[in-house]
Amino acid sequence: MTNNALHTVEAQIREQVVAYCESDNVPGFVAGVHHAGEQTVVAHGTANVSTGAPMLTDTGFLFGSVTKVLTTTLVLQQVDRGLLDLDTPVVTYLPEFALNVPGAADKILVRHLISHTNGIDADLFFPDAKGRDALRTYVTGLASDCGILFEPGEQLSYSNGGMIVAGRLLEVVTGTPFPDLLERDIYAPVGMRDSSTSAERAILRSTAIGHFPDPETMAARPTGMFTLPDTWGPAGGTPIGTVADLLAFGRTHLAGGMSPTGTRVLTAGSAAVMQQVSYDMATPNVPPMGLGWVRYPFGDTTVLAMSGASPGGVSILCVIPEHDLVFTAYGNTPAAIMLQDQLLQWLLSEHLGVPIPTLVTEMEQDVDLTPYAGTYRSDQLRIDVSIVDGQLEERTTYEPADASQERIFTEFAGGTTSAPPQRYVPIRPGLFAPAGYPLEAFDGYLRLLLVSYHDVRDGQARFRNGGGRLTRRA
Repeated sequence: MTNNALHTVEAQIREQVVAYCESDNVPGFVAGVHHAGEQTVVAHGTANVSTGAPMLTDTGFLFGSVTKVLTTTLVLQQVDRGLLDLDTPVVTYLPEFALNVPGAADKILVRHLISHTNGIDADLFFPDAKGRDALRTYVTGLASDCGILFEPGEQLSYSNGGMIVAGRLLEVVTGTPFPDLLERDIYAPVGMRDSSTSAERAILRSTAIGHFPDPETMAARPTGMFTLPDTWGPAGGTPIGTVADLLAFGRTHLAGGMSPTGTRVLTAGSAAVMQQVSYDMATPNVPPMGLGWVRYPFGDTTVLAMSGASPGGVSILCVIPEHDLVFTAYGNTPAAIMLQDQLLQWLLSEHLGVPIPTLVTEMEQDVDLTPYAGTYRSDQLRIDVSIVDGQLEERTTYEPADASQERIFTEFAGGTTSAPPQRYVPIRPGLFAPAGYPLEAFDGYLRLLLVSYHDVRDGQARFRNGGGRLTRRA
Protein backbone atom coordinates (compact mmCIF):
# COMPACT_ATOMS: atom_id res chain seq x y z
CA MET A 1 0.00 0.00 0.00
CA THR A 2 1.48 3.37 -1.02
CA ASN A 3 1.51 6.35 1.32
CA ASN A 4 -1.15 7.91 -0.90
CA ALA A 5 -3.41 4.86 -0.54
CA LEU A 6 -2.78 4.82 3.22
CA HIS A 7 -3.74 8.49 3.41
CA THR A 8 -6.97 7.76 1.49
CA VAL A 9 -7.86 4.90 3.87
CA GLU A 10 -7.15 7.05 6.92
CA ALA A 11 -9.19 9.99 5.59
CA GLN A 12 -12.14 7.79 4.61
CA ILE A 13 -12.23 5.98 7.97
CA ARG A 14 -12.06 9.28 9.83
CA GLU A 15 -14.88 10.76 7.74
CA GLN A 16 -17.17 7.75 8.26
CA VAL A 17 -16.37 7.52 11.98
CA VAL A 18 -17.04 11.20 12.70
CA ALA A 19 -20.35 11.15 10.79
CA TYR A 20 -21.61 7.93 12.37
CA CYS A 21 -20.57 8.78 15.94
CA GLU A 22 -22.36 12.12 15.76
CA SER A 23 -25.56 10.78 14.18
CA ASP A 24 -25.84 7.64 16.36
CA ASN A 25 -24.61 8.89 19.76
CA VAL A 26 -21.43 6.80 19.87
CA PRO A 27 -19.08 8.62 22.29
CA GLY A 28 -15.82 7.14 21.01
CA PHE A 29 -14.36 4.89 18.32
CA VAL A 30 -10.90 3.65 17.38
CA ALA A 31 -9.96 1.67 14.26
CA GLY A 32 -6.84 0.36 12.60
CA VAL A 33 -5.84 -1.08 9.23
CA HIS A 34 -2.66 -2.92 8.31
CA HIS A 35 -2.27 -3.52 4.59
CA ALA A 36 0.76 -4.65 2.60
CA GLY A 37 3.29 -3.47 5.16
CA GLU A 38 1.65 -0.13 5.99
CA GLN A 39 -0.47 0.68 9.00
CA THR A 40 -2.81 3.44 10.19
CA VAL A 41 -4.86 3.96 13.37
CA VAL A 42 -7.69 6.49 13.70
CA ALA A 43 -9.27 7.54 17.02
CA HIS A 44 -12.26 9.80 17.59
CA GLY A 45 -14.33 11.11 20.46
CA THR A 46 -14.47 10.20 24.13
CA ALA A 47 -13.33 7.03 25.90
CA ASN A 48 -15.44 7.67 29.01
CA VAL A 49 -18.26 10.26 29.19
CA SER A 50 -17.99 10.31 33.01
CA THR A 51 -14.44 11.66 32.94
CA GLY A 52 -14.31 13.21 29.47
CA ALA A 53 -11.12 11.25 28.76
CA PRO A 54 -10.42 11.29 25.01
CA MET A 55 -10.31 8.18 22.84
CA LEU A 56 -6.67 7.99 21.73
CA THR A 57 -4.98 5.78 19.15
CA ASP A 58 -3.44 3.79 22.03
CA THR A 59 -6.53 3.69 24.29
CA GLY A 60 -7.20 0.17 25.57
CA PHE A 61 -10.57 -1.58 25.39
CA LEU A 62 -12.11 -4.94 26.22
CA PHE A 63 -11.48 -7.47 23.46
CA GLY A 64 -14.74 -9.28 24.19
CA SER A 65 -15.15 -12.39 22.07
CA VAL A 66 -12.18 -11.48 19.87
CA THR A 67 -10.41 -13.23 22.77
CA LYS A 68 -11.80 -16.54 21.44
CA VAL A 69 -9.26 -16.44 18.61
CA LEU A 70 -6.48 -15.89 21.18
CA THR A 71 -7.77 -18.81 23.30
CA THR A 72 -7.92 -21.03 20.20
CA THR A 73 -4.36 -20.03 19.32
CA LEU A 74 -3.27 -21.12 22.81
CA VAL A 75 -4.99 -24.51 22.28
CA LEU A 76 -3.22 -25.02 18.95
CA GLN A 77 0.11 -24.11 20.59
CA GLN A 78 -0.40 -27.04 22.97
CA VAL A 79 -1.21 -29.26 19.97
CA ASP A 80 2.08 -28.11 18.39
CA ARG A 81 3.89 -28.99 21.65
CA GLY A 82 2.27 -32.42 21.88
CA LEU A 83 0.32 -31.65 25.07
CA LEU A 84 -3.11 -31.79 23.40
CA ASP A 85 -4.72 -33.71 20.55
CA LEU A 86 -7.77 -32.15 18.86
CA ASP A 87 -9.53 -35.50 18.40
CA THR A 88 -9.16 -36.72 21.98
CA PRO A 89 -12.11 -36.43 24.43
CA VAL A 90 -11.78 -33.43 26.74
CA VAL A 91 -12.34 -35.68 29.82
CA THR A 92 -9.06 -37.46 29.02
CA TYR A 93 -7.25 -34.30 30.10
CA LEU A 94 -9.94 -32.79 32.33
CA PRO A 95 -11.64 -35.67 34.21
CA GLU A 96 -13.83 -33.32 36.26
CA PHE A 97 -15.56 -31.98 33.12
CA ALA A 98 -19.23 -33.04 33.24
CA LEU A 99 -22.70 -31.76 32.34
CA ASN A 100 -26.03 -32.40 34.06
CA VAL A 101 -26.89 -35.07 31.46
CA PRO A 102 -24.98 -38.25 32.43
CA GLY A 103 -22.28 -39.16 29.89
CA ALA A 104 -22.90 -36.12 27.65
CA ALA A 105 -19.53 -34.49 28.33
CA ASP A 106 -17.64 -37.74 27.58
CA LYS A 107 -18.32 -37.42 23.84
CA ILE A 108 -16.99 -33.86 23.49
CA LEU A 109 -13.59 -33.70 21.78
CA VAL A 110 -11.06 -30.89 22.17
CA ARG A 111 -11.88 -29.88 18.57
CA HIS A 112 -15.56 -29.41 19.45
CA LEU A 113 -14.71 -26.79 22.12
CA ILE A 114 -13.04 -24.39 19.66
CA SER A 115 -15.26 -25.03 16.61
CA HIS A 116 -18.53 -24.22 18.43
CA THR A 117 -19.84 -27.74 17.75
CA ASN A 118 -19.77 -28.99 21.38
CA GLY A 119 -23.48 -28.51 22.18
CA ILE A 120 -22.82 -27.26 25.74
CA ASP A 121 -25.98 -25.38 26.78
CA ALA A 122 -24.37 -22.61 28.84
CA ASP A 123 -24.62 -19.44 26.80
CA LEU A 124 -25.92 -17.33 29.70
CA PHE A 125 -24.18 -19.18 32.53
CA PHE A 126 -22.27 -16.54 34.54
CA PRO A 127 -20.80 -17.94 37.79
CA ASP A 128 -19.54 -14.94 39.78
CA ALA A 129 -16.07 -16.04 40.86
CA LYS A 130 -12.78 -14.15 40.88
CA GLY A 131 -9.11 -15.03 40.93
CA ARG A 132 -7.03 -18.09 40.18
CA ASP A 133 -9.80 -20.66 40.69
CA ALA A 134 -12.43 -18.90 38.55
CA LEU A 135 -12.28 -21.34 35.62
CA ARG A 136 -12.29 -24.35 37.94
CA THR A 137 -15.45 -22.89 39.54
CA TYR A 138 -17.05 -22.50 36.11
CA VAL A 139 -16.38 -26.12 35.10
CA THR A 140 -17.64 -27.38 38.47
CA GLY A 141 -20.87 -25.42 37.97
CA LEU A 142 -21.49 -26.94 34.53
CA ALA A 143 -21.93 -30.38 36.10
CA SER A 144 -24.96 -29.29 38.12
CA ASP A 145 -26.42 -26.39 36.12
CA CYS A 146 -25.95 -26.97 32.39
CA GLY A 147 -26.99 -29.61 29.87
CA ILE A 148 -26.55 -30.25 26.17
CA LEU A 149 -28.34 -28.70 23.16
CA PHE A 150 -27.29 -31.32 20.62
CA GLU A 151 -24.88 -34.21 20.15
CA PRO A 152 -21.26 -33.02 19.70
CA GLY A 153 -20.46 -32.42 16.03
CA GLU A 154 -24.15 -32.62 15.01
CA GLN A 155 -24.81 -28.86 14.79
CA LEU A 156 -23.08 -25.49 15.16
CA SER A 157 -23.97 -23.06 17.94
CA TYR A 158 -21.76 -20.18 19.06
CA SER A 159 -20.37 -21.38 22.38
CA ASN A 160 -19.00 -19.27 25.20
CA GLY A 161 -19.05 -22.39 27.37
CA GLY A 162 -16.83 -24.32 24.97
CA MET A 163 -14.17 -21.60 25.04
CA ILE A 164 -14.23 -21.35 28.84
CA VAL A 165 -13.82 -25.13 29.17
CA ALA A 166 -10.92 -24.81 26.71
CA GLY A 167 -9.40 -22.18 29.01
CA ARG A 168 -9.61 -24.54 32.00
CA LEU A 169 -8.21 -27.37 29.86
CA LEU A 170 -5.22 -25.14 29.07
CA GLU A 171 -4.65 -24.45 32.76
CA VAL A 172 -4.59 -28.19 33.55
CA VAL A 173 -2.25 -29.29 30.72
CA THR A 174 0.19 -26.37 31.13
CA GLY A 175 0.00 -25.96 34.92
CA THR A 176 -0.36 -22.20 34.37
CA PRO A 177 -3.36 -19.97 35.21
CA PHE A 178 -5.11 -18.78 32.03
CA PRO A 179 -4.30 -15.04 32.47
CA ASP A 180 -0.59 -15.82 32.95
CA LEU A 181 -0.61 -18.19 29.96
CA LEU A 182 -2.22 -15.55 27.74
CA GLU A 183 0.38 -12.97 28.73
CA ARG A 184 3.34 -15.37 28.40
CA ASP A 185 2.43 -17.23 25.21
CA ILE A 186 0.41 -14.68 23.21
CA TYR A 187 0.97 -11.12 24.40
CA ALA A 188 4.76 -11.40 24.82
CA PRO A 189 5.74 -13.24 21.60
CA VAL A 190 3.25 -11.30 19.43
CA GLY A 191 4.49 -7.98 20.83
CA MET A 192 1.15 -6.95 22.42
CA ARG A 193 2.91 -4.59 24.84
CA ASP A 194 -0.18 -2.66 25.95
CA SER A 195 -2.47 -5.64 26.59
CA SER A 196 -3.51 -6.93 30.01
CA THR A 197 -5.83 -9.50 31.56
CA SER A 198 -7.46 -7.45 34.33
CA ALA A 199 -9.12 -4.15 35.12
CA GLU A 200 -6.49 -3.62 37.82
CA ARG A 201 -3.77 -3.55 35.16
CA ALA A 202 -5.81 -1.66 32.56
CA ILE A 203 -6.54 1.24 34.92
CA LEU A 204 -2.82 2.13 34.88
CA ARG A 205 -3.15 3.44 31.30
CA SER A 206 -5.74 4.99 28.99
CA THR A 207 -8.73 2.61 28.85
CA ALA A 208 -12.21 3.05 27.34
CA ILE A 209 -15.42 1.98 29.04
CA GLY A 210 -18.73 0.94 27.47
CA HIS A 211 -21.93 2.99 27.30
CA PHE A 212 -25.61 2.29 26.73
CA PRO A 213 -28.26 4.60 25.22
CA ASP A 214 -30.45 6.26 27.84
CA PRO A 215 -34.01 5.01 27.15
CA GLU A 216 -35.44 8.54 27.56
CA THR A 217 -32.87 10.76 25.80
CA MET A 218 -30.87 8.18 23.75
CA ALA A 219 -27.72 9.93 25.03
CA ALA A 220 -24.88 7.57 25.94
CA ARG A 221 -24.60 6.76 29.64
CA PRO A 222 -21.69 4.81 31.16
CA THR A 223 -22.02 1.11 31.89
CA GLY A 224 -22.33 0.11 35.55
CA MET A 225 -20.13 -2.96 34.98
CA PHE A 226 -16.72 -2.76 33.32
CA THR A 227 -15.94 -6.45 32.82
CA LEU A 228 -17.79 -9.75 33.04
CA PRO A 229 -16.73 -12.13 35.86
CA ASP A 230 -13.27 -13.73 35.74
CA THR A 231 -15.04 -17.03 34.91
CA TRP A 232 -15.57 -15.64 31.39
CA GLY A 233 -11.90 -14.76 30.73
CA PRO A 234 -11.20 -17.26 27.89
CA ALA A 235 -14.49 -16.35 26.14
CA GLY A 236 -13.66 -12.64 26.27
CA GLY A 237 -14.71 -11.38 29.69
CA THR A 238 -11.46 -9.81 30.88
CA PRO A 239 -8.64 -9.36 28.27
CA ILE A 240 -7.96 -5.70 27.39
CA GLY A 241 -5.64 -4.15 24.81
CA THR A 242 -5.19 -1.69 21.97
CA VAL A 243 -5.82 -1.52 18.24
CA ALA A 244 -2.07 -1.78 17.56
CA ASP A 245 -1.91 -4.94 19.68
CA LEU A 246 -4.82 -6.58 17.83
CA LEU A 247 -3.27 -5.60 14.48
CA ALA A 248 -0.07 -7.37 15.57
CA PHE A 249 -2.08 -10.48 16.51
CA GLY A 250 -3.95 -10.39 13.19
CA ARG A 251 -0.64 -10.02 11.30
CA THR A 252 0.64 -13.11 13.12
CA HIS A 253 -2.21 -15.10 11.55
CA LEU A 254 -1.63 -13.44 8.16
CA ALA A 255 1.98 -14.63 8.34
CA GLY A 256 1.18 -18.27 9.11
CA GLY A 257 1.93 -17.98 12.85
CA MET A 258 5.04 -15.77 12.63
CA SER A 259 4.62 -12.61 14.72
CA PRO A 260 5.80 -9.10 13.74
CA THR A 261 8.53 -9.46 16.41
CA GLY A 262 10.00 -12.38 14.44
CA THR A 263 8.90 -14.97 17.00
CA ARG A 264 7.05 -18.06 15.81
CA VAL A 265 3.81 -18.19 17.82
CA LEU A 266 2.17 -21.09 15.95
CA THR A 267 3.31 -23.58 13.32
CA ALA A 268 2.20 -22.74 9.79
CA GLY A 269 0.16 -25.94 9.80
CA SER A 270 -1.78 -25.00 12.91
CA ALA A 271 -2.38 -21.45 11.67
CA ALA A 272 -3.78 -22.97 8.46
CA VAL A 273 -6.01 -25.44 10.35
CA MET A 274 -7.59 -22.54 12.25
CA GLN A 275 -8.54 -20.91 8.93
CA GLN A 276 -10.02 -24.01 7.27
CA VAL A 277 -13.74 -24.85 7.35
CA SER A 278 -14.45 -27.08 10.33
CA TYR A 279 -18.26 -26.93 10.11
CA ASP A 280 -20.74 -25.36 7.68
CA MET A 281 -24.45 -24.99 8.47
CA ALA A 282 -25.06 -24.21 4.77
CA THR A 283 -27.32 -21.26 5.57
CA PRO A 284 -26.57 -17.59 4.72
CA ASN A 285 -27.04 -16.31 8.29
CA VAL A 286 -24.39 -18.59 9.82
CA PRO A 287 -20.99 -18.28 8.10
CA PRO A 288 -18.80 -21.40 7.94
CA MET A 289 -16.74 -21.89 11.10
CA GLY A 290 -13.02 -22.46 11.30
CA LEU A 291 -11.26 -23.03 14.62
CA GLY A 292 -11.65 -19.77 16.52
CA TRP A 293 -12.22 -17.82 13.29
CA VAL A 294 -15.60 -17.29 11.63
CA ARG A 295 -15.22 -17.40 7.82
CA TYR A 296 -17.35 -14.66 6.25
CA PRO A 297 -17.70 -15.20 2.51
CA PHE A 298 -17.86 -12.07 0.34
CA GLY A 299 -18.10 -13.70 -3.08
CA ASP A 300 -14.78 -15.46 -3.63
CA THR A 301 -13.04 -13.56 -0.83
CA THR A 302 -13.04 -14.91 2.72
CA VAL A 303 -12.85 -12.56 5.70
CA LEU A 304 -11.67 -14.33 8.86
CA ALA A 305 -13.43 -12.46 11.62
CA MET A 306 -14.54 -12.37 15.22
CA SER A 307 -16.51 -9.63 16.92
CA GLY A 308 -16.74 -9.12 20.64
CA ALA A 309 -19.40 -7.62 22.86
CA SER A 310 -18.39 -6.23 26.25
CA PRO A 311 -20.66 -4.31 28.65
CA GLY A 312 -21.64 -1.36 26.44
CA GLY A 313 -18.94 -1.84 23.83
CA VAL A 314 -18.16 -3.84 20.70
CA SER A 315 -14.86 -4.84 19.09
CA ILE A 316 -13.99 -6.57 15.82
CA LEU A 317 -10.93 -8.23 14.29
CA CYS A 318 -10.85 -9.15 10.59
CA VAL A 319 -8.04 -10.82 8.64
CA ILE A 320 -8.23 -11.03 4.83
CA PRO A 321 -5.43 -13.40 3.79
CA GLU A 322 -5.96 -13.01 0.01
CA HIS A 323 -5.30 -9.27 0.30
CA ASP A 324 -2.73 -9.13 3.13
CA LEU A 325 -5.05 -6.93 5.20
CA VAL A 326 -5.99 -6.73 8.88
CA PHE A 327 -8.80 -4.50 10.15
CA THR A 328 -9.72 -4.01 13.80
CA ALA A 329 -11.95 -1.55 15.64
CA TYR A 330 -13.72 -0.77 18.91
CA GLY A 331 -16.69 1.47 19.63
CA ASN A 332 -18.04 2.22 23.09
CA THR A 333 -21.76 1.67 22.49
CA PRO A 334 -23.40 -1.48 21.05
CA ALA A 335 -24.58 0.53 18.00
CA ALA A 336 -20.96 0.80 16.85
CA ILE A 337 -21.24 -2.66 15.26
CA MET A 338 -23.08 -1.00 12.35
CA LEU A 339 -20.14 1.36 11.79
CA GLN A 340 -17.70 -1.56 11.90
CA ASP A 341 -19.78 -3.29 9.21
CA GLN A 342 -19.76 -0.14 7.05
CA LEU A 343 -15.99 0.24 7.36
CA LEU A 344 -15.34 -3.41 6.52
CA GLN A 345 -17.55 -3.20 3.44
CA TRP A 346 -15.82 0.04 2.33
CA LEU A 347 -12.38 -1.57 2.73
CA LEU A 348 -13.51 -4.58 0.68
CA SER A 349 -15.37 -2.82 -2.11
CA GLU A 350 -13.60 0.53 -2.50
CA HIS A 351 -10.07 -0.04 -1.18
CA LEU A 352 -9.51 -3.66 -2.30
CA GLY A 353 -11.93 -3.73 -5.24
CA VAL A 354 -13.69 -6.86 -3.96
CA PRO A 355 -17.26 -7.03 -5.33
CA ILE A 356 -19.78 -7.65 -2.54
CA PRO A 357 -22.53 -9.88 -3.92
CA THR A 358 -26.11 -9.57 -2.74
CA LEU A 359 -26.70 -12.26 -0.11
CA VAL A 360 -30.51 -12.29 -0.28
CA THR A 361 -31.79 -11.61 -3.80
CA GLU A 362 -35.53 -12.25 -3.47
CA MET A 363 -38.30 -13.25 -1.09
CA GLU A 364 -40.45 -16.31 -1.66
CA GLN A 365 -44.20 -15.96 -1.31
CA ASP A 366 -46.52 -18.65 0.09
CA VAL A 367 -44.02 -20.27 2.46
CA ASP A 368 -45.70 -22.68 4.92
CA LEU A 369 -44.94 -21.22 8.35
CA THR A 370 -46.39 -24.03 10.47
CA PRO A 371 -43.14 -26.07 10.86
CA TYR A 372 -41.50 -23.14 12.68
CA ALA A 373 -44.16 -22.10 15.21
CA GLY A 374 -43.66 -23.27 18.77
CA THR A 375 -41.45 -22.71 21.81
CA TYR A 376 -37.65 -22.99 21.65
CA ARG A 377 -35.28 -22.98 24.61
CA SER A 378 -31.63 -22.73 25.54
CA ASP A 379 -29.88 -21.87 28.82
CA GLN A 380 -32.21 -19.42 30.66
CA LEU A 381 -33.82 -18.29 27.39
CA ARG A 382 -37.26 -19.01 25.93
CA ILE A 383 -38.36 -17.98 22.44
CA ASP A 384 -42.06 -18.27 21.58
CA VAL A 385 -42.69 -18.29 17.82
CA SER A 386 -46.23 -17.75 16.52
CA ILE A 387 -47.82 -17.00 13.14
CA VAL A 388 -49.34 -13.50 12.86
CA ASP A 389 -50.58 -11.90 9.61
CA GLY A 390 -48.54 -14.26 7.40
CA GLN A 391 -45.33 -13.56 9.32
CA LEU A 392 -43.52 -15.19 12.22
CA GLU A 393 -43.62 -13.28 15.48
CA GLU A 394 -41.00 -14.02 18.11
CA ARG A 395 -41.24 -13.19 21.81
CA THR A 396 -38.00 -13.70 23.73
CA THR A 397 -38.10 -14.17 27.50
CA TYR A 398 -35.09 -14.28 29.81
CA GLU A 399 -35.66 -16.79 32.64
CA PRO A 400 -32.76 -16.34 35.09
CA ALA A 401 -31.62 -19.34 37.10
CA ASP A 402 -30.93 -17.26 40.22
CA ALA A 403 -30.48 -13.68 41.45
CA SER A 404 -26.73 -13.64 40.73
CA GLN A 405 -27.23 -14.75 37.10
CA GLU A 406 -29.96 -12.14 36.66
CA ARG A 407 -27.82 -9.33 38.08
CA ILE A 408 -24.81 -10.09 35.88
CA PHE A 409 -26.74 -10.58 32.64
CA THR A 410 -28.94 -7.52 33.27
CA GLU A 411 -25.87 -5.33 33.80
CA PHE A 412 -24.18 -6.84 30.74
CA ALA A 413 -27.31 -6.03 28.69
CA GLY A 414 -27.43 -2.44 29.92
CA GLY A 415 -30.31 -2.76 32.36
CA THR A 416 -32.98 -4.41 30.24
CA THR A 417 -33.30 -8.03 29.20
CA SER A 418 -36.75 -7.83 27.63
CA ALA A 419 -37.37 -6.89 24.00
CA PRO A 420 -40.60 -6.12 22.15
CA PRO A 421 -41.95 -8.88 19.88
CA GLN A 422 -40.08 -9.11 16.56
CA ARG A 423 -41.75 -9.96 13.24
CA TYR A 424 -39.97 -12.02 10.56
CA VAL A 425 -40.80 -12.37 6.87
CA PRO A 426 -39.95 -15.52 4.89
CA ILE A 427 -37.07 -15.48 2.41
CA ARG A 428 -37.54 -19.17 1.65
CA PRO A 429 -38.53 -22.23 3.70
CA GLY A 430 -36.40 -22.25 6.85
CA LEU A 431 -34.89 -18.75 6.37
CA PHE A 432 -36.42 -15.49 7.63
CA ALA A 433 -35.51 -11.79 7.72
CA PRO A 434 -36.54 -9.27 10.38
CA ALA A 435 -39.43 -7.24 8.94
CA GLY A 436 -38.69 -3.74 7.70
CA TYR A 437 -35.05 -4.17 6.69
CA PRO A 438 -33.87 -3.59 3.11
CA LEU A 439 -32.39 -6.81 1.70
CA GLU A 440 -28.96 -5.22 1.10
CA ALA A 441 -28.64 -4.70 4.88
CA PHE A 442 -27.73 -8.39 5.17
CA ASP A 443 -24.82 -8.39 2.69
CA GLY A 444 -22.24 -7.76 5.41
CA TYR A 445 -21.94 -8.52 9.10
CA LEU A 446 -25.65 -8.00 9.69
CA ARG A 447 -26.45 -11.30 7.96
CA LEU A 448 -26.45 -12.48 11.60
CA LEU A 449 -29.86 -10.81 12.00
CA LEU A 450 -31.43 -13.41 9.71
CA VAL A 451 -33.06 -16.37 11.47
CA SER A 452 -32.97 -19.96 10.22
CA TYR A 453 -34.70 -23.17 11.27
CA HIS A 454 -33.11 -26.60 11.00
CA ASP A 455 -33.75 -30.33 11.14
CA VAL A 456 -37.45 -30.46 10.22
CA ARG A 457 -38.92 -33.79 11.37
CA ASP A 458 -42.60 -34.78 11.27
CA GLY A 459 -43.51 -31.28 10.12
CA GLN A 460 -41.66 -29.47 12.94
CA ALA A 461 -38.26 -27.76 13.03
CA ARG A 462 -36.10 -28.99 15.92
CA PHE A 463 -33.77 -25.97 16.07
CA ARG A 464 -33.92 -22.21 15.60
CA ASN A 465 -30.69 -20.34 14.81
CA GLY A 466 -30.43 -16.62 15.53
CA GLY A 467 -27.10 -14.80 15.66
CA GLY A 468 -25.29 -18.13 15.24
CA ARG A 469 -26.87 -19.47 18.44
CA LEU A 470 -29.22 -22.43 18.54
CA THR A 471 -32.33 -22.85 20.63
CA ARG A 472 -34.05 -26.26 20.68
CA ARG A 473 -37.77 -26.92 20.35
CA ALA A 474 -39.13 -27.44 23.85
